[in-house]
Amino acid sequence: MTHPAPSTRDRLVLNAALLFRQKGYHGVGVAEILAQAGAPKGSLYHHFPNGKSDLALTAADWASAEMMRIIGDAFDTAPDFATGATTLCYKLAKLFDLSGHWDGCPISATLFEGPQNDAFRAKSAALFESWIAEVARHGQRFGLGAAAARDAAEMLLMGLEGAWILARVRKTSDPLRRLPDLLGHQS
Repeated sequence: MTHPAPSTRDRLVLNAALLFRQKGYHGVGVAEILAQAGAPKGSLYHHFPNGKSDLALTAADWASAEMMRIIGDAFDTAPDFATGATTLCYKLAKLFDLSGHWDGCPISATLFEGPQNDAFRAKSAALFESWIAEVARHGQRFGLGAAAARDAAEMLLMGLEGAWILARVRKTSDPLRRLPDLLGHQS
């Protein structure tokens, strides 16, 4: 069975997400996104009336959905929270290795480095909150109380962001793999 080719809109979103993650919002021009997506010039404004900023918000949503999938994959079959947290760290370490060691967090590279505006800040807050809520939901599923699950989720996500930055600086995924032990999530 063959899969249909992605739509122009989907190609724009995917390629923008990848380019923003690699180079940051300001490091990528509209022409580069269009070329990478193989999209005609007028297609950006057809699908995203406010241009690059609308595309960045949509690309951040796409990247966040991918992160939510990774969180689910890590925790859904785990026997306990510690195993899920460890699996998540190892999955992200593998992605780091596959990315060539330079890619940034898809949300912070896109939205924090983008224009200083309320829409980008609000989107960032909502996306990070969704990741925390999803990890906390798994924590509660494993028997943690609501407050403890939220604290564990926040600590894990804070640790992951810091570990990713340190991994980029050191050009090794080791900080991501060490994180579970440092947080006391040995499985």
